[in-house]
Amino acid sequence: MNKQIPTFFLSDEYFIDEKVNFLKFANEYKVYNDQGAQIGIIKQRISGWQKALTLLIDKRMMPFKLEITDVNDQLQATISRGWTFWMSKITVTDPMGVEVGIIKQKFKFFKPTFTISNPVSGDEIAKITGDWKAWNFNITNNAGAELGKINKKWAGAMKEIFTTADKYNVSIDPNYAESDQKVAIVATAITIDMVLKESK
Repeated sequence: MNKQIPTFFLSDEYFIDEKVNFLKFANEYKVYNDQGAQIGIIKQRISGWQKALTLLIDKRMMPFKLEITDVNDQLQATISRGWTFWMSKITVTDPMGVEVGIIKQKFKFFKPTFTISNPVSGDEIAKITGDWKAWNFNITNNAGAELGKINKKWAGAMKEIFTTADKYNVSIDPNYAESDQKVAIVATAITIDMVLKESK
């Protein structure tokens, strides 16, 4: 039996809304449930030396760290990448720092693919594929069955003109409740916009 997972990951619907940060070094994303209640926040942790290096080095090569916390600022999961030079490996860790997933990304004609693997066995547990421009992604298991979707939710033309706010919805099949795998899959899905931005 899998260990109990943080309550944050028990939801099947996640609505992610970027909080515009005009310092542009570290954006935050608020996470809501299908009732419109905020259930968490995604924060990018960036140090002073990293801010300085962004002026000199391509950010696609630099490490990044994303923290998913609940509304009480309790850590739910962390997504991090070390220094990279091409098609990076990203790790998902639980609140105790234990790896629950390994993400690898590939890009092909604006169609990014993220594979999520078990950190112990190396077996693939899920794949996220989609169209970067249309912002439609499918989440499938290793047998190709659909587990969920990621769709862009626009906030209206005027708002999009005056802000850079991004909104999107992550929907997970309610029948899919495998603990550690769900943490890795949901954590990857709800941070996909940040990961894509760091990889551009």
